[in-house]
Amino acid sequence: MHLMRTVAPGGIGVVRLQRQSDSILSVPAGNNDIAVFSFPGLTVPLRAQCRAMHYTLHRILILCLAAFAWACNGMDPTAEEPASPYAALREEAAFPVGVALQARHLNSADHTRVVGHVFSSITAEYEMNMVPLSTGPGAYAWEAADRLVDFAASHQMQVHGHALAWHQTTPAWLENLGGTDEEFEAEVRDYIMEVMGRYKGSVRSWDVVNEAVEDGTGALRNSVFRRRMGDDFVVRLFEYARQADPGALLFYNDYGSIWDENKRSGILAVVDQLMQSASGIDGVGLQRHVSYNWPPIANIQAMMDEIVRRGLLVHVSEFDVRVNPDGDLSSLRELHT
Repeated sequence: MHLMRTVAPGGIGVVRLQRQSDSILSVPAGNNDIAVFSFPGLTVPLRAQCRAMHYTLHRILILCLAAFAWACNGMDPTAEEPASPYAALREEAAFPVGVALQARHLNSADHTRVVGHVFSSITAEYEMNMVPLSTGPGAYAWEAADRLVDFAASHQMQVHGHALAWHQTTPAWLENLGGTDEEFEAEVRDYIMEVMGRYKGSVRSWDVVNEAVEDGTGALRNSVFRRRMGDDFVVRLFEYARQADPGALLFYNDYGSIWDENKRSGILAVVDQLMQSASGIDGVGLQRHVSYNWPPIANIQAMMDEIVRRGLLVHVSEFDVRVNPDGDLSSLRELHT
């Protein structure tokens, strides 16, 4: 069993208690205009996107701990699973609540019934990445991504696109492309234009570049994008994305900013460069993989403060809390005894 908590800037707290059957108990606190999505899947925490206000950050962290303490004190970890149906969070919450989804999940009536009933937003778990979307120069496998977008439309849900450029999902044909660097960039530009053009008006927001900063050093990863396009490749990709769909929200997404100071500095350097560019940037995605007692809350607040100070959207793209990381606790109540 895992207790997972999520908080979104603006004073919303959500506690989710999950057992093997993936049942969910949510406890919302507050009600501000934010949007919540989840990234890794139905059985993981929500992702939040909002226009954060600086003065709310302290409240966020307090609400997070308060909700966590409530759950530890008020729930019996041996209790029976709650009866179906799941709570319709899309109706109970004053903000969109979402989940990551794969096209294969749409083959399950049980899965789609829960998703359609509970959530109001979806993220393509991997089917909007270059792999598997791009099968060759100018060639695409649209079916899976189309199914997800169509499902969202038919259930009045919004879609977050993940991710246009990520070094881990670069197709072999592009990685090994011959010719000039200009020809390489033209292929990447055409890809962004084609994908975002197809889903213009259907996908509300995109992770344009994902995880471009190295751990430890804070330098740009030596990806094929950097090798072929130079150190300003992130700016140029954002420019192409902005041209493809001016109405979409554009995010840079990464992990590690709450425990790696050099990486945090590197991410902020990328953000500052984008803010000074013609394309601009709408927000920063923050992946949060933490334990109930690590890292210090001050680390989380520090990175959010940096984004808020720049007037950007804070996008908690992944947030999971490990309650018993060492396997030495037998009760949730032991966490604060």
